[in-house]
Amino acid sequence: MKSNTLKHGFYPLALSLAMGLGSAQAASDMVVVGYGGAGQKAQDVAFFQPFSVVDQSKVIQSEYNGEMARIKVMVDTGNVDWDVVQIEGPDLMRGCEEGMYERLDWKRVGHADQLIPEAAQECGSAALVWSVAIAYDTEKLAQAPTSWADFWDVQKTPGKRGLRKRAVYNLEFALLADGVKVEDVYKVLNTPKGVDRAFAKLDQIKPYIQWWEAGAQPPQWLTAGDVVMTSTYSGRIASAAQNGSHLGLVWPGSLYGMDYWAIIKGSKHVDQAQRFIAFANQPDAQVNYVKQIPYGPTNTEAAARLDDKLAQWVPTAPQNLKGALSMDVGFWVDHGEELEERFNAWASK
Repeated sequence: MKSNTLKHGFYPLALSLAMGLGSAQAASDMVVVGYGGAGQKAQDVAFFQPFSVVDQSKVIQSEYNGEMARIKVMVDTGNVDWDVVQIEGPDLMRGCEEGMYERLDWKRVGHADQLIPEAAQECGSAALVWSVAIAYDTEKLAQAPTSWADFWDVQKTPGKRGLRKRAVYNLEFALLADGVKVEDVYKVLNTPKGVDRAFAKLDQIKPYIQWWEAGAQPPQWLTAGDVVMTSTYSGRIASAAQNGSHLGLVWPGSLYGMDYWAIIKGSKHVDQAQRFIAFANQPDAQVNYVKQIPYGPTNTEAAARLDDKLAQWVPTAPQNLKGALSMDVGFWVDHGEELEERFNAWASK
């Protein structure tokens, strides 16, 4: 199916983009770095392989866990051996201000008007809309969790909980568990007392936490019975469920935002990288991506094409947005560094 799709020109817009944005014979060893696992496998099918064919260029894949220090060293030393990276919103904004990423030429990339709000940034183009939610094994829990308060209730449901080893997400979830309304989370977190309150709530569950750093870990841990519930990227659980697992998601209290494609400052393949981003933004490619793993598309035309069965797993579906929290990227740009330092010190004790 994939070879027929490419053979019969399923991506006509991509071909015109490749011709219009520069020579398809440009450097052939661009390195694209993502978060691995099911998400990157989906990107390979929907973006990397088709782009390579249309652009007549090579895409080399690599994986990381979002280590900004590694990118900063590349930029500072001039030894840039990555080109395009998938990156979270706060890290993109901070890095853009610090000169770590190339400014995108949106006249060349094009079609910014088709993208959802906040997708087209100075240094990045949104790759997907993600959601972090509670996941559990529907066959192993007699009573399913319904909120972060249930996640914190180790008397009601004994056992280990999985949380990502970063301040971002966890401080928001701690406040939700402590009874703060969704609409008030960032108001509270924007005060010293609110931050103290979040850390105090995390203290209550700390002995029961198993920290995850890679997105592939939560579904693996649930399936193995290592944790009874965990925070997780929704797409990982959706993919596992579509492949026959008995994992479920709790959408109320989920937190959603966007990951971005960014080009590292000093990349030797900027033109090729911009052609890739243009390709990944087109509706056909994004629909194909969501079919592989149900993260939210960033192109509005792609979103309109999704059927109801697929949309049920997509973070931006109306029923899944009820009671969900939109990440305040500006808050994490302003306070992320200090809060991550405090979190790391807290977690290490």
